[in-house]
Amino acid sequence: MFFNKQTVLIIILSSFLLSGCGQEDVQEQQKLRRVKVLEVKANTQGQVRSFSGLAKGQMEANLSFKLAGTISSLPVKVGDKLKKGQLISQIDPLQFELQAQQSHATLAQATASMRNASATYERLKGLYENNNASQNELDAARASSEFSYAQVKAARKGLELAQLNLSHTYLKASSNCDVAEVDVENHENVGSGQTIAKVSCSRAMDVEIGVPARFVGSVAKGMEAEVTFNALPEKQFIGIVTEVGVSSSSGGASFPVNVALKNQQALIRSGMSADVRLSFDLQSVTKNFVLPTFSVIENDKGRFVYLLEKTEKENVGIIKQVPVSIGELTSNGLEIITGIKVGDQVVIAGVSVIRDGLNVRTEQ
Repeated sequence: MFFNKQTVLIIILSSFLLSGCGQEDVQEQQKLRRVKVLEVKANTQGQVRSFSGLAKGQMEANLSFKLAGTISSLPVKVGDKLKKGQLISQIDPLQFELQAQQSHATLAQATASMRNASATYERLKGLYENNNASQNELDAARASSEFSYAQVKAARKGLELAQLNLSHTYLKASSNCDVAEVDVENHENVGSGQTIAKVSCSRAMDVEIGVPARFVGSVAKGMEAEVTFNALPEKQFIGIVTEVGVSSSSGGASFPVNVALKNQQALIRSGMSADVRLSFDLQSVTKNFVLPTFSVIENDKGRFVYLLEKTEKENVGIIKQVPVSIGELTSNGLEIITGIKVGDQVVIAGVSVIRDGLNVRTEQ
């Protein structure tokens, strides 16, 4: 077969054009921005939630006086170990000592009046029997005797109250305890019920956390928890839920839950911040998806993620911006309530250099 020069020239030009188009396609694909995607999959495992809390002794108490007064003695300080009956603080007892003395004098006076009234009644009763006293005189003597007896009873109760108030000027340890806080100074005026000191009377420690309303229904007594303390990052403790609140704390949106630590250690102190991890079954929590926090972007229009829509070209896709609504931040990432579904390809790397409608290349 023979070709003329014109035919040969056309074939050569066509080959150059085809090779040029192929190179342009390769160059264009190489210029595409690279992204990394994560396929949204159904959650087949339970969810683990982390809640913040504070350690506290199982037997802690804020101690206060039942009376108002001036602190006259404050021999304890933070960290002191108290024995049962040891003095913690005292308010000036002078006023209450005077009241006790006055009550004692009132009782003595009432007792003397009662004896006199009783003797008068007995004398008039004998005169009445001999017709030497009238019925009215006898009735008056009996009433005076009964009244004086009632006064003695009232004076006796007044003395008991004065002595009780005097005993309340002393604040003592009810058992062996440690002083956790001292909230007043010596010679300070304090009111009735004002906290003087906080004591911890047990080595056993609890952690109190706040659980949101959507999860508190899934928390039950006996539930195990993993507990870590910020001050002890290398140690992990096991806890057991012992109390679940039935009303929100301080009118907020969380409910108090108490977790008792099983493996106690002397390193734990009251007031230490802790993280408590609880595992929830799928049946008891909302089955939402969880994405890395950096894959969710926020601007003045709201929060959104970038999805990758595949094209006919291999490893090449188109970016689509999709608005989402988020839930809570979990230990595994950010909870996504609406906006994505199973099978979606969510961009998790390169989000800062892409936009809606942009062609990109996916990393293998």
